[in-house]
Amino acid sequence: MKILLTGSDGQLGHAVRHQVPAGVELIATSRRELDLADADACRAAVLNHRPDWVLNAGAYTAVDKAESEPELTLAVNGGAPRAFAEALLETGGRLLQLSTDFVFNGQQGTPYRPEQSRDPLGVYGATKAKGEEAVEQLLAVRGQGVILRTSWVMGPVGKNFALTMLRLHREREQIDVVADQVGCPTSTASLAAACWRVIAAMDTPAGPPAVLHWSDAGAASWYDVAMAVGELGLELGLLERMAAVNPITTADYPTPAERPSYSLLDCTVSRKALDLSPTHWRQTLRQLLEVVQ
Repeated sequence: MKILLTGSDGQLGHAVRHQVPAGVELIATSRRELDLADADACRAAVLNHRPDWVLNAGAYTAVDKAESEPELTLAVNGGAPRAFAEALLETGGRLLQLSTDFVFNGQQGTPYRPEQSRDPLGVYGATKAKGEEAVEQLLAVRGQGVILRTSWVMGPVGKNFALTMLRLHREREQIDVVADQVGCPTSTASLAAACWRVIAAMDTPAGPPAVLHWSDAGAASWYDVAMAVGELGLELGLLERMAAVNPITTADYPTPAERPSYSLLDCTVSRKALDLSPTHWRQTLRQLLEVVQ
């Protein structure tokens, strides 16, 4: 089986590369090899390599910066999935499109189910929703496309909240962290495992649903995660002391992009379809920190 991976240098791409199953030929592409803002290059990559799957882990993920770069964000998050889908219609391959909790507005107060309607708040969420629509319209109806939404992705490499908090605990006496946004952290290791399980499940008689949700188990605010990073950092010897973490509101920390206040994903159907047991986010956070250099 041949897999074309995008975003191979990103934090999820790193985890995907470290979990490649036996018998898989992985064509790992970073931004240097494949510019996702270039639709023609995306189509050409599929037509040249003719992969069985495109695992599109690359994206424009700078949520606040996206507000000032809407055209580039749309090209990467919306245009690339459409270009991949158009080429895969010709080659017969499949697409696994990674997406986000930001396609929802966060106002309902209960976990979002995969079949619920999208209602993004900002440019990032809106462009990821466009990518989802392309996959649904062109591939999912033919059994060639799966959308896998996730939330609050964190790993031992790259840029993410856990590593930022670890650094701030080392550098500061106090940290102010938003406590009124609720979601669930997802480790790159568990998300990569879910990606590979989706690909394997497509060849089973039932196959997975066209839209899946995956996060680690439990619920947390950003404040909860910041506290956990400090506590686990002390336990693991990564910190000599932890900073005082002060809970603040979203209004206290204005950002260019509006964020969903409640973005838990209902993963019940996904866990059953992929035959994967959930692990609590604090446990996967510990596993993440255990391998931080």
